[in-house]
Amino acid sequence: MKLTKNLIRRLPKPELHCHLDGSLRVKTVIDLAKKQKNDIPSYDNDELKKILNVGNNIGSLEEYIKRFDITLAVLQTPESLIRAAYELTEDCALDGVRYLEVRYSPILHTHHGMTLAETVDAVYQGLSNAEKDFNIKTGIILCGIRHISPEVSLKLADLTVQFKNKGVVGFDLAGAEENFPAKHHQEAFSLILRNNINTTLHAGEAYGPESIHQAIHYCGAHRIGHGTRLKENPELMDYVNDHRIALEMCLTSNIQTKSIRSFREHPFRYYLNKHLRVTLNTDNRLISNTTLTDEYWLAHEQYGLTLSNFRTVIINGFKSAFMHHIERRKMINHVLDELESEFGFKKRVIV
Repeated sequence: MKLTKNLIRRLPKPELHCHLDGSLRVKTVIDLAKKQKNDIPSYDNDELKKILNVGNNIGSLEEYIKRFDITLAVLQTPESLIRAAYELTEDCALDGVRYLEVRYSPILHTHHGMTLAETVDAVYQGLSNAEKDFNIKTGIILCGIRHISPEVSLKLADLTVQFKNKGVVGFDLAGAEENFPAKHHQEAFSLILRNNINTTLHAGEAYGPESIHQAIHYCGAHRIGHGTRLKENPELMDYVNDHRIALEMCLTSNIQTKSIRSFREHPFRYYLNKHLRVTLNTDNRLISNTTLTDEYWLAHEQYGLTLSNFRTVIINGFKSAFMHHIERRKMINHVLDELESEFGFKKRVIV
């Protein structure tokens, strides 16, 4: 079977690392800004797209994050969050995504009076409406922010507990790593873990393996967002591999944020060859100007991934989904049936 982008788009895929505020449609940003009378750099679709799409000339993670000032400005009402969540889910479904975890930080959406709980209700409504209209399952990951106080992270962790089994499936720590260690937010993660909730942390993206060590051993991470610096500590890498801690890899954004200097130096293929549980994700569809199909195609072009390799990456993702084991098994077996009937893969039992 000839490998094409259209074929990759048809593959049933999981998306585990996708930021809501980095994945809006440009038209939606403009529409919301006009309705809310927000001042944005341009109301022209092409011009605003150039401003929001960072390309490869960005200098750092901090510069990358700066683009979110524009998108966050229009996501301060329940209606805007409902729309953004719905449209993102639709875009993912058209991209062949069957399971989507959307992450965002409620504290960043309260500038016009929304409560933290109202933001979750709105995102959940948008996702639920989309689930009814498209062949996709979704979950929400709430994010603490490294450079915002640990007290706020604790408040967001408590919110996560409140919405457990009500759309929220996990808790994350995002934001700039350097000078903002994860261990400062340990109390929030202690609350999360005591309540049997899944955790993932951005770590090893703009800082070394010590960041990953803290994420796992101070905060109990079940998955790691990015983890590109993990290979610098072989012993820690063995621990991650032995305990099947999944790596949420985002090729395009890693280059754009300069966490990796070039695709040639990216450790994705190295991790895959070492049988780490690597997954492929978009990070931010709008800011990085990418889709999950694009990320898989990039892996094919840069690292020679075959359909068989993609099967491994796809199953890695579904195995790492923040859902109950019984549901996960059911979804994986459904995906395996589809891969066999539609794409000619021989079905193998997944434990």
